[in-house]
Amino acid sequence: MRKASVERNTAETHIRLTLGLDGPIGGQIATGLGFLDHLLTAFQRHGRFFLEVEAQGDLAVDVHHLVEDVGITLGMALGQALGDLKGIERYGEATVPMDETLVQAVLDLSGRPLLVFPVEELPIAGSAGGVSAYHLREFLRGLANHARMTLHVRLLAGREAHHVMEAAVKALARALYAATRHTREDLPSTKDTL
Repeated sequence: MRKASVERNTAETHIRLTLGLDGPIGGQIATGLGFLDHLLTAFQRHGRFFLEVEAQGDLAVDVHHLVEDVGITLGMALGQALGDLKGIERYGEATVPMDETLVQAVLDLSGRPLLVFPVEELPIAGSAGGVSAYHLREFLRGLANHARMTLHVRLLAGREAHHVMEAAVKALARALYAATRHTREDLPSTKDTL
């Protein structure tokens, strides 16, 4: 079973996280930030993952540190759970609608970290529970960097922050589920390394 537990402690946050790529779906999520819990629950359900998160952050300052550090910790756990990457599908793509919103996530578990999510160019209005699309970008950047993943997130329609962020996380989870499936015996690379 591909599973990893990571603990990350800084002067700003304290996070314990367990990720299981092969389920069972579930696990307690408690970050102290309601909308972040909502996004992580969506990630858990739509990715069909076991995800347990216990986190505390300096929310009196801002939500930024907690959101970013949970993304970093999730990326670390994902990298550990994937191990040598042998046998995985590697690529994943999903497009998710949420009412007027449509978001696409495309990823490659390539060993080359990169996030393309051009928040400055997007017409995203407001925030949800104190979390904005800029915070989501930092979450995704931490995840992509520490899982060593190339990740593109594209807003195809919509602008309301809650819908955009939720659809983005659902699309990410579904793409990640596809990419992490065992479908072969070899390493999915002509270079024989990732």
